[in-house]
This record gives sequence, C-alpha cells and structure tokens, in this order.
Amino acid sequence: MRRLDYKEQLSDYLKKNLAKGYTIESLKFALTNQGYSRVSIEQALEQVHKDLAEKAPPVAEKPVIKYSLYDEYNKQVHIEQNSFWAKLKAAMKSKKLK
Repeated sequence: MRRLDYKEQLSDYLKKNLAKGYTIESLKFALTNQGYSRVSIEQALEQVHKDLAEKAPPVAEKPVIKYSLYDEYNKQVHIEQNSFWAKLKAAMKSKKLK
C-alpha cells in the first residue's frame, strides 16, 4: 500500500467517524491504540480539516452579538460604553493639562 493511500484511508476513517459524532480526542486515542503513529494521525487530521473547510459555506457577514444586563428585579441595567483605554486616555490628557 502506498503512503498516500494509507493517509487517505485514515482521513476517510476520521471523516466518517466525526460525522457519526465521535470526538477528535477519542478517535486519536483509538487509532494510537490500534498502532497508528501520532504523526500520521495528525497529518490525516490536518487533511480532514482542510477538506471540511473547503465544503463549509462562506459566511456572508459577521454576526453581531447583542447582550443586555439585568438586575435582580429584572430591570435592564445601562452601562457606560467608554472602554478602559478611553478612560485612561482621558485621565492622561487631564493630567497633562494641569
């Protein structure tokens, strides 16, 4: 068996079992117990990741995550949107002016 066929079979095995819901760590453990080298397993996993990334649909836009904070009485809490760095910059400016 050629080396490329060997890696291809190993990556096909990984793809099938990942589709069944097995974790990567459990598959690595099983394959090392069966005598496969860690290097060949990692190379096959790299190929699997590349193949799955090619099949993944492209993301049209970046998702926006919105969140709100509520107190113990279920009322929305508003927080200043100034970041730490903006506050620090303002503090430094005020010190320079004095």
